[in-house]
Amino acid sequence: MGDDVLAVESQPDNGSRAEVMIKPKNVRNREAHLSGSHNPDDPMNPATSASDAELEELQRASFNYFLHETNPVNGLVIDKTEADWPASIAATGLALASYPVAIERGFMSHDAAVERTLATLRFFWNSPQGPEPDVTGYRGFYYHFLDMQTGRRAWQCELSTIDSAFLLAGALTTGRYFDADTADEHEIRTLADALYRRADWPWAQNQGETVTHGWTPESGFLNYRWEGYDEALLLYILGLGSPTNPLSESAYAAWTATYRWDHCYGYDYLYAGPLFTHQLSHIWIDFRGIQDAFMRSKGIDYFENSRRATYVQHEYAIDNPLKFTDFCGHCWGLTASEGPGPDTLNVAGIERQFFGYLGRGVPYGPDDGTIAPWVVAASLPFAPEIVLPSLSYCIHDLELTASNRYGFKATFNPTYPVASGNAHGWVSPWHFGINEGPTILMIENYHTGLVWRLMRNCPYIVDGLRRSGFDGGWL
Repeated sequence: MGDDVLAVESQPDNGSRAEVMIKPKNVRNREAHLSGSHNPDDPMNPATSASDAELEELQRASFNYFLHETNPVNGLVIDKTEADWPASIAATGLALASYPVAIERGFMSHDAAVERTLATLRFFWNSPQGPEPDVTGYRGFYYHFLDMQTGRRAWQCELSTIDSAFLLAGALTTGRYFDADTADEHEIRTLADALYRRADWPWAQNQGETVTHGWTPESGFLNYRWEGYDEALLLYILGLGSPTNPLSESAYAAWTATYRWDHCYGYDYLYAGPLFTHQLSHIWIDFRGIQDAFMRSKGIDYFENSRRATYVQHEYAIDNPLKFTDFCGHCWGLTASEGPGPDTLNVAGIERQFFGYLGRGVPYGPDDGTIAPWVVAASLPFAPEIVLPSLSYCIHDLELTASNRYGFKATFNPTYPVASGNAHGWVSPWHFGINEGPTILMIENYHTGLVWRLMRNCPYIVDGLRRSGFDGGWL
């Protein structure tokens, strides 16, 4: 497996059990380095780390997005804090998963969370499904963007398989958490189960092995399929776990056959460029110690793979091959995000091309110097030794949460010049629900493993993992 692999360490899971974790040798060397005395000139060793209180405050501020940017009548969450913007079904699924965290953390009362959860699940169960162009969904899947008030399709967008997966995962989370013997909580469990069972996964394959990205009533299935490693790990597991309309086991094998194993900055890992692709499935599934056939062949698990991907991002920022402003060991994080472009400017004698919304990635790009601090927070469970100092730097040195109602703004670009002379260059004026959810949930998984514990007891997740060929660990 190469010289950078192996030392086995026992990892406590919040006091409940011991996990076997395989760490790369260069990760262990870095941890030894980080445990040493502080050198202010060393970008690998910032002076402070974000405290538990600061992490909880970041969670609270991020959850305020779901408190205030949701239609309480139907539970739909606005995609982006821009006037007249539609709802995102992925953001709504992340909100559903966040309500249990909010109860446990005291961000929201139990009764208010039950009311909001029921409003959301009732809306999706009763909303119109069909092939017509102005409904909410079809075949148990839902349109990517919905009108905040009516809940009908917005912008002639696609029926999205991946965003539907995030919505259904959020619903299943509520079904596991709200387990009291009351009429309301029984209804939550019933609706969550029914919504998941309604999805017609084989239909979404469009007679192929892998799953398509989606469908529109105007043009039929999209040409793109979920191929190559990415956030679709959750999608395939949910599809395989369905008791009503499951994917075939060959679908998972067909997907993993498209993987790309790579070597970057001293790490062997399963490649995907944007960092969020290594995070979103891990919000719901604890991949520590469990392996499918692909990961067994590599001697690691998906959790370790995400740890390596996080370190590749960190090393890329230190290397800073394109010489962007402020990239360093505590200012990093490239992902799918908006940016200051499209624009081309001469910056300090270098012609720079800047992009709008784009899947920024490491190490092959695209990269225009745009950093997403939320995506660093979402890697907290994988590599706290580099994430905590980076979060402290973003909060205190860069003041990226100052005067922001919902924690971190989506992105900033210190290389892009702005007329105001802002030291951080261009800063996004917006917050996005799909950024806030991972911040809340991955901080919670780091602290308590709440969502992981809930979903380990979800029979559909367990069945999906087993049918995908996973074994070992908590399975």
